[in-house]
Amino acid sequence: MMEIGMALLVFVLLLGGTGLGVLLRPLLPEEHRKHETVQLVQLVLGMLVTFAALVLSLLTASAKSSYDTATNDLRAYSADLIQLDARLRDYGPNAQSARAALRRYTAAAIASTWPQERAPEGDYPRVADAHDGQLESVPLGAMLNTVGREIDRFTPRDRYETTLAARLDEVFGRVRDTRWRLIEEAHGTISKPFFAMLTLWLILIFLSFGLIAPHNALAMVMIALGAVSISSAVYVVVDLDTPFTGQIVLPSDSMRDALVHMNQPLEPRAPLPALPSPQ
Repeated sequence: MMEIGMALLVFVLLLGGTGLGVLLRPLLPEEHRKHETVQLVQLVLGMLVTFAALVLSLLTASAKSSYDTATNDLRAYSADLIQLDARLRDYGPNAQSARAALRRYTAAAIASTWPQERAPEGDYPRVADAHDGQLESVPLGAMLNTVGREIDRFTPRDRYETTLAARLDEVFGRVRDTRWRLIEEAHGTISKPFFAMLTLWLILIFLSFGLIAPHNALAMVMIALGAVSISSAVYVVVDLDTPFTGQIVLPSDSMRDALVHMNQPLEPRAPLPALPSPQ
């Protein structure tokens, strides 16, 4: 809802600036309405419009880049979860408890991060105090740490399980690091003072429109359409900057694919072939 609120605020401020310009126009002395003065205002206005458009385009590119980075990190996170589950499968029945904890964590993370979507099926705790739109949650973190503690309790019986335990520690470390990176990327990166300054520039531009635009219906409609266009661009920028909230959110497909992989039954480990006896 923050994205819609900011877009509506910008829209109202731009129309308010235009209305202020319309109210001030009759108060201007006659010499301020001469052709030379209007030409100078149009020249300065063109410079402001170009500068504001450049800044807005840079903000859009920056927000899109942040969104793409979060998308790639979420896919990497899902792949690491699949790798962790695969290594636990290889470890055998002794890792069944860790696999079950990993499955519960993944299902709970999907349900709390994408509350507007269908919740995964199965038995897992519903995290009531998770922050909507973020992976950060004390219960979710505790569930993931349970998987790490289960891995630490493994007692390898042979060289094969010793190698698997070392790989499990490595993959779990990647999972934990990527999770915290996603948590940080869920927060907006747009500077509020910078955004307020851009809004001020836009208000000045629309105030100038009200001062120099002819007072007819077509001119007012075009100004209103311009305000709608800029407000929608602001909405897209703010929505892209918060990838887990709003209408433009990261898809949950990769996490659901990881959960489908985890739901597959455990296959028995095939016995290692016997080495030929020395002649």
